[in-house]
Amino acid sequence: MMQFAARGAMQVPAAENIEILVYLARHNKIFGELARMTLAGWDEKACLVVVSDPQSPREVLDYFIDPDNLRPKLLPALLENPSVPEAQLVKLARAGLRETIEVMLQSARIRSLGAVVGALKANPYLKNEEAAEIDKLASATRPDAVADSMAQADCPPRDQVRIAEPSTQAPQADGTEAASAEHDEEVQAYLKEHAHEIAAEGGKPFQPVGGVVELLGHDYFPVTHTAEVAVPESQPATTAAPVGGAAPKAGVKKAEPAAEPKRKNTLQKINSLDVKGRIQLALKGNKEERSILIRDGTKVVALSVLEAPKLSDGEVEKFAGQKNVLEAVLRQIPLKRRFMKNYIVVRNLVANPRAPIDIGLNLMKNLLAADLKNLSNNKEVSETIRKLALKMYKQKLETANRK
Repeated sequence: MMQFAARGAMQVPAAENIEILVYLARHNKIFGELARMTLAGWDEKACLVVVSDPQSPREVLDYFIDPDNLRPKLLPALLENPSVPEAQLVKLARAGLRETIEVMLQSARIRSLGAVVGALKANPYLKNEEAAEIDKLASATRPDAVADSMAQADCPPRDQVRIAEPSTQAPQADGTEAASAEHDEEVQAYLKEHAHEIAAEGGKPFQPVGGVVELLGHDYFPVTHTAEVAVPESQPATTAAPVGGAAPKAGVKKAEPAAEPKRKNTLQKINSLDVKGRIQLALKGNKEERSILIRDGTKVVALSVLEAPKLSDGEVEKFAGQKNVLEAVLRQIPLKRRFMKNYIVVRNLVANPRAPIDIGLNLMKNLLAADLKNLSNNKEVSETIRKLALKMYKQKLETANRK
């Protein structure tokens, strides 16, 4: 019956079917993926009715406004629905792509919410002319409207004035504060969802896949050609005195200060954290910290990097091609629709010899002819992948010649 429901075949109204599917997609580990696929192909008119209704369940609205599940044709209705919380809109404004930004800038509700406008300005995909338009919007916003939007976003009263001043960097500051609060919520949600895994790992230390030397490079661990052998205190030192000077004292050795590695601070911070602390750092840290934590041998920590709100497409492209990450990381990347929209991510996953073969076989159909040819000559990937790549390459050539 649950499989039947996950296919959307229940004889109930469309709105109830969607609510059932959202519940399965978010809470059922067995049929969740099937439910997500069903929702992705669900009739847009029926979805539009649901996302436009202020009485729709909060969980359904949260599902459709999530960047991983967002459908472009539903976005305008979601933005204008007063039941969609401002915190979700801040999250979308911060992580949205170009088409999302364009739609949000046209929304009357978005333009009246100071925290969302501030988050939009912090989006790296925002154009300069759009940023200038946001500055004008912030300066023209009425104080009472700003106060209302800030109150809904639970921002401190002092930030109300900052939003109305385009000469300062207040919109960025307000967006950052709202984003920080949103980050904290996401961290707590992730910790709660994976509480059993975190408890099972306990205080497992940071152990990068491939080792620390491979992580930092050999430049951080120079090879020394000489070594000093410590003389036991019970045996007197027999070092001859230098000419023209006094004999050195026995047992006293002047140690040279060891050269500190260039990344000492970051690594020391990570090494001093337990599993829960590393997860928080992965979700809230910077690019350098994520690039290290993605190689954490603890699965729940490595996977948390892929949930980081600030994770960029360029970082995911690099992760997809890395050979020194857990297989679980390479399996998780294709489950994110946002990542699969990036062709470089797909290509790197297929060409990664560490990627599971079933993922490579499933994604190969998306490759261009030139990449299929290169893949067929890649000796690092499995023979099955190479043979299928060559077959698909020849098929595409034949199809092109017919045209």
